[in-house]
Amino acid sequence: MAGKARPMSQIKQLLRLHQQQSGIKTIARELGISKNTVKSYLAKLSQINWSVQELLLLDDPVLESRFHAGNPAYKDPRYDHMAGKLDYFAEQLKLTGVTRLLLWEEYIAAYPEGYSYSQFCFHLTQQLVARRPTMVLSHEPADKLFIDFAGKQLSFTDRDTGAQISCQVFVACLPFSDYAFAMAVPSQRLE
Repeated sequence: MAGKARPMSQIKQLLRLHQQQSGIKTIARELGISKNTVKSYLAKLSQINWSVQELLLLDDPVLESRFHAGNPAYKDPRYDHMAGKLDYFAEQLKLTGVTRLLLWEEYIAAYPEGYSYSQFCFHLTQQLVARRPTMVLSHEPADKLFIDFAGKQLSFTDRDTGAQISCQVFVACLPFSDYAFAMAVPSQRLE
């Protein structure tokens, strides 16, 4: 822990793996961190008088204050104002056509003393990462093939007739090698 502090999503994964009785080597390998880093966080965990389950329920800034000295950004009044709107911003980003820049412009219009665009994006990204934990998945060669139709329906112009022709994008991926294949098809039907 003498180096840079780990993201709280990674600390939560460490806590979950420890709760599942995983060993230090296993935790280090799964999270891609050193065994000494795992040991230092587990030592810190033994000093905290909270159960792992209670710690996992905490918001990231509160959890960070338990394991680190604390990030001064979370004590800033600008963060207090923005923290109440982070869930709203995260939901708005799911809508078509909504960008971080549009959300920041809306935020800065309502709160002119607010964060710059880069800090706004940083805190929004931290919120999105905290809400969507990830885990490393191991794949065997030639074991699986993922297939799906991607995104919205597209269209192209026929050069001969000038007509707009609708199509959908078929995507396939081999997860072990990350080889991908994409092809425009008329529809999702087997015709």
